Amino acid sequence: MKILIADDHAIVRRGLKEILLDEYPSAIIDEARDAEELLKKVFQDKWDLVISDLNMPGRSGLDALKQIKQAFPKVPVLIMSVYSEDQYAVRAFRAGASGYFNKNCIHEEVFKAIESVRKGKKYITASVAEKLADAIPAQGDEKPHQQLSDREFEVFKLLATGKTVSEIASQLSLSSNTVSTYRARILDKMNMHSNNELMRYALELRLF
Repeated sequence: MKILIADDHAIVRRGLKEILLDEYPSAIIDEARDAEELLKKVFQDKWDLVISDLNMPGRSGLDALKQIKQAFPKVPVLIMSVYSEDQYAVRAFRAGASGYFNKNCIHEEVFKAIESVRKGKKYITASVAEKLADAIPAQGDEKPHQQLSDREFEVFKLLATGKTVSEIASQLSLSSNTVSTYRARILDKMNMHSNNELMRYALELRLF
């Protein structure tokens, strides 16, 4: 089994690799430190499984996931994240993920997820299943943040944590003008007028 691990923290990659090799000693495991390196290695070789963090410098794991599934739809991709299922699980599955689990539960979840996708199934926890059901709102019951595109939601999340436009531009490898455009769209779609309103909204819904 050939597995590619993508995470911007070397200690996470090394720890996960050790865990996997204990269970699958004959596995061939490689690493990528960001989404760009992940995509480069995915296109250079054949993989049985990709395990990727969601939040990496530059292009996000969600962007990388979409590109991988467009080019290699049969390659299963497991998404791991420090963010709760409330924020990204639904978006990850819509983008083609084969599973989603929290990094805090990695020891308990990763092998269940791998065995599930090896059987051709998706790995969906009870919590994620509930979120997927909740993601089908009754007519007129859609929450403001659910109207945002994946990139808009990513910018929204960063704005809601207090980051400036220039800081977000640097983190996402975008121009400040582009981030400002996203901010304007977010405020318009959510019918809000300031970053403080975004912050209060995110806190009330416990989005971070």
